Amino acid sequence: MVSEKVKTGKSGKYYSGHISTYSDRYMEKEIPKYEMPARGMPANAAYQLVHDETNLDGNPSLNLASFVTTWMEPEADQLMMESLNKNFIDHDEYPQTEVIHQRVVNMLGRLFNAPKQKKFIGTGTIGSSEAIMLGLLAHKFSWRNRRKKEGKKYDRPNMVMGADVHTVWDKFARYFDVEPKIIPMEPGRYTIGPKEVEKYIDENTICVGAILGTTFTGQADDIEGINKLLLKIKKRRGWDIPIHVDGASGGFVAPFVHKKLKWDFRLEQVKTINVSGHKYGLVYPGLGWLIFRDKSALPDDIVFKVNYLGGEMPTYTLNFSRGSATVLAQYYNMIRLGKEGYTRIMKNSMSNAQHLAKQIKKTGKFEMLSVAQVIPVVTFQLKGSPGFTVYALSKKLREKGWIVPAYTLPKDADKIAILRVVVKENFSRDMADLFFEDLIKAYDSLKKEKPEKKKQVKRKAEKRIC
Repeated sequence: MVSEKVKTGKSGKYYSGHISTYSDRYMEKEIPKYEMPARGMPANAAYQLVHDETNLDGNPSLNLASFVTTWMEPEADQLMMESLNKNFIDHDEYPQTEVIHQRVVNMLGRLFNAPKQKKFIGTGTIGSSEAIMLGLLAHKFSWRNRRKKEGKKYDRPNMVMGADVHTVWDKFARYFDVEPKIIPMEPGRYTIGPKEVEKYIDENTICVGAILGTTFTGQADDIEGINKLLLKIKKRRGWDIPIHVDGASGGFVAPFVHKKLKWDFRLEQVKTINVSGHKYGLVYPGLGWLIFRDKSALPDDIVFKVNYLGGEMPTYTLNFSRGSATVLAQYYNMIRLGKEGYTRIMKNSMSNAQHLAKQIKKTGKFEMLSVAQVIPVVTFQLKGSPGFTVYALSKKLREKGWIVPAYTLPKDADKIAILRVVVKENFSRDMADLFFEDLIKAYDSLKKEKPEKKKQVKRKAEKRIC
């Protein structure tokens, strides 16, 4: 309800009264879609129109497709609202925010076991995509500078990675003119290890990309094995090839759940690590982090110094202006939860994911690819030929509000179509049981459909695959 002066009919006089937002004249007209309107509207009307339209979006709590955080504590929400108007890049005006940013970098460097004798550095980013590009740029420049110093050609850099990488790796290769040497997947193997990497590396390799928790299956590359291989190559052939670990999904899980797993700076050739604060870092989007093993891994010639915001400051980002809210929210989580809190949350998420995987496997209706061994992700495919596809099953689940992605695996394993469930902090054991019930109901419902309808669903799904 809002107060507004309303004109009466014949008298032409005005009276002050309360009117409902939905009785306002702006509700009678179509929302402007392609051209800015000549005149504005009251704040309450604009809010209500946009608010109501976004009700057509999916429910974030039922979105099992996304790794991104969809819930934070009220205190974190308040803290973020208080800092929405602070430009993070303006360190001269908001110096304490930069101090807090550096605290987070220090906490992450230590969490990832950076060598104590080295001076590690890092930066916050919009997300892991920016962090990956910055890390790979540093490796390209380091490789090029080294080749120049040795008097060797530096016009054909390449990087080695599995087909399990996120699309940002392909973007980097194309945007920054680096040859991508992609190790193909095959049925039964959806990650990479030293055996596969050895066939692809050479003296022009700027780095090897290794994934801790892939987007496709939730599994991890054999990072320790790849490190051993590169150490042997360095000793035998003199090629000092670094590893960039894409820990977007697993970087905030492994330190708390898999403490004995060696994937981080304990491995000599791991020089850079990215992690998403907005995934299992438990912060709203978008926030990523890039941590360098030591300062020498970041060439000076790609760091810019600017003074037009006040004092002179170094900057190494693809973006410039950005909000401070997510950085402060990350620090809030770290001091609020501590290692004990993160451990409890990650173990709980893993337990709920494994509980769900166990139920799904027991039915005998599905083949399991991942049962949440590395990160809280469950991936599975249909067993046999039930008469419908994973795409039809995904669509059926959407009728109950569940958002579950169906997709094919990378090239050479692309005949395998799977479903993926990402278990996050707010996905409780009860939610897991409810989802499982709806999964089986959807399966049985599709199974009972008439053959003609099944064929139609299959044709539509196959068209979508193409």
